[in-house]
Amino acid sequence: QVQLVESGGGLVQPGGSLRLSCAASGSIFSIYDMAWYRQAPGKQRELVATVTSDGSTNCADSVKGRFTISRDNAKKTVYLQMNSLKPEDTAVYYCNADIKTIQDLLRRRNYWGQGTQVTVSS
Repeated sequence: QVQLVESGGGLVQPGGSLRLSCAASGSIFSIYDMAWYRQAPGKQRELVATVTSDGSTNCADSVKGRFTISRDNAKKTVYLQMNSLKPEDTAVYYCNADIKTIQDLLRRRNYWGQGTQVTVSS
């Protein structure tokens, strides 16, 4: 079994910062691409940022220059540093990862975390 557990969400004022973390645990053999998605009320889930196993990153245009994704492979953790937050960043943020487990070395499976709420409001 594999679990992705997010933390770090909360309420912040516009212009503030938050740092989200997502730790993977379980019978993990290898973790490949990791990503953050978000879903605002009444909207579809959208990709926020991705990071490959060798550290290459990409961010959505809406968050470029404000959000930074990073990972610590030894800790099996991905981070999302969010600066200059805006009310439109309010959403549930989900961690996502492609993982090979010890039980099945032949294929990668995609896993989701349970989500963490980020609310930007004065």
